[in-house]
Amino acid sequence: MKKKYSFLVLLLCIGNVFSQLNIKNNIKQTKDHFPQKNVPKGEIKGPYNFYSKIYKGTVRQYWLFIPAQYNAKKPTSIIVFQDGYRASHPKGSIRAPQVLENLIAKKEIPVSIGIFISPGNVSKEYPKDIGWSNPNHRAEEYDALDKKYGKFIVDELLPEIAKDYNLTNDANQRAICGTSSGAIAAFTVAWHYPDVFKKVFSGIGSYVSIGFKPNEEPIKLGGQDYPALIRREKAKPLRIYLQDGTNDIDNEWGNWFLANQQMVKAFEYANKNTKEEQEKYKIKAVWTDGAHNDKHPGALLPEGLKWLFSEE
Repeated sequence: MKKKYSFLVLLLCIGNVFSQLNIKNNIKQTKDHFPQKNVPKGEIKGPYNFYSKIYKGTVRQYWLFIPAQYNAKKPTSIIVFQDGYRASHPKGSIRAPQVLENLIAKKEIPVSIGIFISPGNVSKEYPKDIGWSNPNHRAEEYDALDKKYGKFIVDELLPEIAKDYNLTNDANQRAICGTSSGAIAAFTVAWHYPDVFKKVFSGIGSYVSIGFKPNEEPIKLGGQDYPALIRREKAKPLRIYLQDGTNDIDNEWGNWFLANQQMVKAFEYANKNTKEEQEKYKIKAVWTDGAHNDKHPGALLPEGLKWLFSEE
């Protein structure tokens, strides 16, 4: 009888928590995910192989979306996507190049070059049959909280692309995006390099203990440590669109939906303890009834990018 009563209390508590959140449903791809008439066509370039000196022994691929409006005489905004194959695939849930093409044409975001980078694979050649699967060095790069992945993006990838394209140095015109472990990777880059990226799109973020290595020397932190770090440090001037679903994963690494809520609460706490308004986090948290896949963050990408580049 006592067990049955406890279970009922737990259900009531969960229901009460959810009732306090605005949970969106019926999330679907928008017109911006599909080709539109009279919209200038951009160009997808790649894949290009990239051999990192920071992640020795790995190879990765990247793709570029060059909008029709690109002008080499003007510094151009950039939007960097993790898991580049998934994010750029024309039949996927995200379809970022098509979204960029439509939003740029409507002037809802600035003219932007899309950069789609895959995680590394430990091999001499990038596997031809990898398809939608994850390269084998993804967790070591995406789920680590140190500066290494950010250093790769900032010191290796961007300079390589800047050899051929005029990229802006304005952090307010640079966004970095990802879903799942790609989301925490995107946030980690901005966390360590807020002077390079001030805008983050985080979908179904893995702010859980995947990267936590308690038996290593020194101990490696994991995503579950971010709320504590955010609360203890002065707020950073980042603008973050953060989405997660009520049906996200709950396993040995943690509860994804709870972890994302903890992140938002930590941002709010840090803002309360930061006096300068221009130094505070700007957060838009969007909760859906989705699961751990790209469907909902992909469908919300147009909304997220428009908000990230808006003044609201």
